[in-house]
Amino acid sequence: MNAKYRILIVEDDDDISMIEQAYLEASGFETFILSDGDKVLPLLHVENFDLIILDIMLPGKNGYEICKEIRDKLNIPILMVTARTESVDKIRGLGLGADDYIVKPFDPAELVARVNANIRQYSRLTEANQNELDEKGDEIRIGNIRVLLHGWKVYKGEEEIRFPNREFELLKFMAENPNIVFSKEQLFEKIWGYDYAGDSATVMVHINRIREKIEDDRKTPKILETVWGAGYRLNR
Repeated sequence: MNAKYRILIVEDDDDISMIEQAYLEASGFETFILSDGDKVLPLLHVENFDLIILDIMLPGKNGYEICKEIRDKLNIPILMVTARTESVDKIRGLGLGADDYIVKPFDPAELVARVNANIRQYSRLTEANQNELDEKGDEIRIGNIRVLLHGWKVYKGEEEIRFPNREFELLKFMAENPNIVFSKEQLFEKIWGYDYAGDSATVMVHINRIREKIEDDRKTPKILETVWGAGYRLNR
């Protein structure tokens, strides 16, 4: 990683934001700090960043509101930071479109590792969609769902459905490997790019978000199926 990657730190605790900035800049990133949630979206209209580190508890708009607004407009990795340890808070952030989360207090070196992993995965995905020549063709069809591998787009019928990068990569991976059961651990390591940490919320929430978009009835999914005790399978 080098300084061409720009990181937006959204954090109202000056001590924490300065530590994050110091470790990230020592690792070659450029950083910009905001402490007011109301200023995030206006800044993103005029500045480009490669990843956002987003605290939940902020003055003005909170991290949940900001995450949802970003996801409605931009496809950029979001690493959510929270002081809360309850699973419901993690699930809520992931459910709104965060790619990953880290809980305070954290080792700054772990934060840098998470940033690196998320940017690497995002870069690999975008480069693959721009450059790869897939022998199976540019499009995978699953019923009335079309996954455009190079165009990084998903259609249900004639309607395009917005997929953030992690959701798209997860759907793409399973669509390219149909009728195979993958455990949460396997999917986490494949899509997030680092060792599974024992928390199933990340994979589970992303699977549920994909189901909301592609299934006709999320309660009885026919495309993205849960195989109880084993994992998930995409049926084609």
